Amino acid sequence: MQTNPVSKVDQALACADNALRTLAGAYVASRGSPAPVADSDQMTAEQRRLSGALMRVNHVGEVCAQALYNAQTLATSDPKLQRHFESAARDESDHLAWTHRRLRELGDRTSLLNPLWYAGAFGIGLLAGRLGTAVSLGFVAETERQVEQHLQSHLERLPAEDQASRAIVTQMKEDEARHAEEARQAGAADLPAPIRLAMRLAGMVMTRTAHHV
Repeated sequence: MQTNPVSKVDQALACADNALRTLAGAYVASRGSPAPVADSDQMTAEQRRLSGALMRVNHVGEVCAQALYNAQTLATSDPKLQRHFESAARDESDHLAWTHRRLRELGDRTSLLNPLWYAGAFGIGLLAGRLGTAVSLGFVAETERQVEQHLQSHLERLPAEDQASRAIVTQMKEDEARHAEEARQAGAADLPAPIRLAMRLAGMVMTRTAHHV
């Protein structure tokens, strides 16, 4: 049975719904959390503060991921590419829910600047999507590659006692690596070195700010 294509109005409404749910913390994970039962009482106050700061940064990354995939889905008219972005966004929704829950368990909060992070990432994703399929996928591949490196650095910094956060970050890292590989297999272009550097610098600003705010 043939289905009618989704109108731009419907897509715009879906984007608005995604933004509201992301910023309101209304996502429910489709997969169970990889974290064991959290026992933050085994951690010192200093360790909890470090874990909270790192997981807040990771939560911001997932807010940005929702915005990026949402914008790129809106920007393309290719149904196959839209399905690719929507599939990756579902994994990112799990990450969003997991990190949000873990922050509550640690007695910490999400970034106060989440609306700003979402808006900026949405604009970048929309621009990347307008530059064509290969560039759009290339942006996904490079973003996920840098995120994977960032998550590895967090695994090296998270307290050994925080097994819950470590399990979440490990699963996120595996998912991001898979997203990057899927984008490459779908025809991602290699981005120029200046673009990759600009993305890395922007990521550094975001992570250092979200660590505290």
